[in-house]
Amino acid sequence: MSSETVWHVSETPGIGHFAPRPPPSLDANVAEAVVWAVNDLRLPNYLLPRECPRVAFHVAAHTTARDIEQFFTPGGSQYVIAVERAWLARIAQCVLHCYAMPATQFVCVDANAGYFVSREAVRPTRVERIDDVAVALKFRGVELRVEDRLHSLAHAVSSSSLGFSCIRMRNALA
Repeated sequence: MSSETVWHVSETPGIGHFAPRPPPSLDANVAEAVVWAVNDLRLPNYLLPRECPRVAFHVAAHTTARDIEQFFTPGGSQYVIAVERAWLARIAQCVLHCYAMPATQFVCVDANAGYFVSREAVRPTRVERIDDVAVALKFRGVELRVEDRLHSLAHAVSSSSLGFSCIRMRNALA
């Protein structure tokens, strides 16, 4: 692992120790108990309330000009996180704690998603509090896009040449 910072994001303040836990799903092909973290590049995908459904997408090396034209505003950000309108109040009230983790204890398990895991307990090296999620995303160059529903966008993005993550979609409106 490089000296890159990896992060664990939580709505819980004051966590001093992260113990390995069973994965919530097998989406990342990890079956054993681990501590999860995400790299700087994909940190924005997690700067929302934990249970908030979202479709995050960005221009990747293999993204076509047609997909750029279809999914992005000219002159706008090339990194978008779409959320449902029904979540806006919870997003506005959300306070997050970004725990910086010692990167040397982690290995990458999914480069596109920026997922890293440690099979050992981990103590964070510092914590950064985020009181305004929308400002934090904008600061990182991410457009927060609001949709009534996410499923059709998730399907379109996953069928495109974009880099993407569809997170907590089980909580999205049908």
